[in-house]
Amino acid sequence: MRLTAYTDYTLRTLMYLGTHRDRLVTIQDIADLHAISKNHLMKVVHQLGLSGIVETVRGRNGGLRLARDPAEINIGSVVRETESDFFMAECFNPESNTCPLTPGCQLKSALGQATGAYLAVLDKVTLASILEPKPATPAPGVIPLRVEK
Repeated sequence: MRLTAYTDYTLRTLMYLGTHRDRLVTIQDIADLHAISKNHLMKVVHQLGLSGIVETVRGRNGGLRLARDPAEINIGSVVRETESDFFMAECFNPESNTCPLTPGCQLKSALGQATGAYLAVLDKVTLASILEPKPATPAPGVIPLRVEK
């Protein structure tokens, strides 16, 4: 499963805001740090403002900050709000499904369960929990990259 750039930028924005709670942050601050388009971030921040997760302060010395405590921001909910769909394969979209195997296919069920498990893990994660400093260790099930010399 791969997150869209929009969701990625949303999560990066929330993490940046979560680590800079002592001040107002500008969209330019985040864009510069991640070398991403300010225009894309403006869309992200606008949506975060509409959802009540981020507070925007207008004016010359304005910026943005979290409107809620990081422990109240659920990553699973954020991902659901920012992803346009979770169509893992063509057969998930009834409007464009042309696969002749769909009626008896078990793959759709397995992929649906996998997506549900993916979201269930994210439902247990808050912004606060991902901001906690931890030693760098690979997540369970992640295969470390081997570097050839």
